Amino acid sequence: MNLIIKTFQELDTKELYEILKARASIFIMEQNINYQDMDDIDYKSIHFFYMENDKVVAYLRAFYKDDDKEIVQIGRVLTLEHGKGLGKKLIENSLPEIKKRLPSKKIMMDAQTHAISFYEQFGFDVTSEEFLEEGIMHVQMELEL
Repeated sequence: MNLIIKTFQELDTKELYEILKARASIFIMEQNINYQDMDDIDYKSIHFFYMENDKVVAYLRAFYKDDDKEIVQIGRVLTLEHGKGLGKKLIENSLPEIKKRLPSKKIMMDAQTHAISFYEQFGFDVTSEEFLEEGIMHVQMELEL
């Protein structure tokens, strides 16, 4: 399984459909988050994902948070098959590419609190108090570059 990296414009319709289906499966169906997933940020994002049997099994997106391009934000991090190491593989392989393709001073994310220790293994630090986002406790995490 190879990491696929594409801008929104490079995604074909099947890839886009499978990405949106995976995001709905995790965030809407599994985590019961009721929100508008298609937020127009996809247009300016780079999409990182693994496909298996024509289905997206792990995914994240990365984009510049502000116009000054000093901060990259990652989000919509998911794996469809939990406990198989896909999340670790996704982050390990995406971070070097994010640093190369979106040069910045730091990478940040709003992480669900249950995943803090997962992201800490990649050098992310908690930089906020806990906050409620879409009914799930989160913290802001940052990786200084």
